[in-house]
Amino acid sequence: MEGRVAQDENTCTNGVSTIPLLTPYKMSNFNLSHRIVLAPMARNRSYGNVPQPHAILYYSQRSSKGGLLIAESTGVSDTAQGCLETPGIWTKEQVEDWKPIVDAVHAKGGIFFCQIWHGGRASNTSFQPNGQAPISSTDKPLKPLVEANGEVIQEFSPPRRLRTDEIPKIINDFRLAAMKAIEAGFDGVEIHGAHGFLIDQFLKDQVNDRTDQYGGSLENRCRFALEIVEAVANEIGADKVGVRLSPFAAYNEAGDSNPNALGLYMAEALNKYGIVYCHMVEPRMKTVGEKVESPDCLLPMRKAFKGTFIAAGGYGREDGNKAVAENHADLVAYGRLFLANPDLPRRFELNAPLNKYNRETFYSQDPVVGYTDYPFLESTA
Repeated sequence: MEGRVAQDENTCTNGVSTIPLLTPYKMSNFNLSHRIVLAPMARNRSYGNVPQPHAILYYSQRSSKGGLLIAESTGVSDTAQGCLETPGIWTKEQVEDWKPIVDAVHAKGGIFFCQIWHGGRASNTSFQPNGQAPISSTDKPLKPLVEANGEVIQEFSPPRRLRTDEIPKIINDFRLAAMKAIEAGFDGVEIHGAHGFLIDQFLKDQVNDRTDQYGGSLENRCRFALEIVEAVANEIGADKVGVRLSPFAAYNEAGDSNPNALGLYMAEALNKYGIVYCHMVEPRMKTVGEKVESPDCLLPMRKAFKGTFIAAGGYGREDGNKAVAENHADLVAYGRLFLANPDLPRRFELNAPLNKYNRETFYSQDPVVGYTDYPFLESTA
């Protein structure tokens, strides 16, 4: 494994101790200056599914020389959408509007991957072309998303089960989206196979009830994901492809009866394609934004996967450093902390206090508030 750092190997630069998270790392062809990754996070500010100019500031604020950023989930086609104002990358207009955002990240020396995504049944007819049913591995519907106070946040329409002969078209949508992401200037793509969206709806046995070659056995349930990986890697090069997985999570009612076996099978299967990274969500993140104690861990998957391993899910500075120092991960992805602290690597370096995030503005459509108005360290001094 590249770049192992021991806790006692901290070096001093300008009198500041270099923590494991701030050590350089070579991720295939990419030279990273630190191991703190901007996690992909839906921000719901891409009006009409088109990336907006305000995203230029948002992503450039969180860019650093040699830092890896993963863009928010970006739809691969007009059937991919499942919530308000999320970006896509299936039209020429979307590609053109991503370009200045990507350029801004590159101007800061950042490395930028586009997360390509399909929501599957986590959608409703209002987001679908001609009001059609969302597509999935199954025709089992999702229950409405309800707040703790009983308020319904989102209704989901009953999905339509994809026919076997339709699956190659969806795989091709991912291939074309990857091609367009490279055209827009992205350094690579992350295939979103996590959190109960379309790919996860095939992977997980609590959702997938198919009887064709894409259902039943573990191998069959993983077939769709791996065929997408193969198509995308063949299109843009495996050295530009990452995959995100959450075998232990049950987001969007997508749980699995044997998540350890699923995670391990996928980690080993991905080696065949030589992709650049596997990005896996910690078992402690069973549901959105909620950490729970878990006897499971990602270490078997980390050991099985031969490329760069990114861990995500509720990390802070201390346990992020520990994950790198103990070789449990090469890189650590931060979501909410990076959202609220655009200069997170600098704050970690100085062990400075962190801005608190405001959950209420995570998914608002405001182009500034809760988006680009979190202060930098210098402006809080």
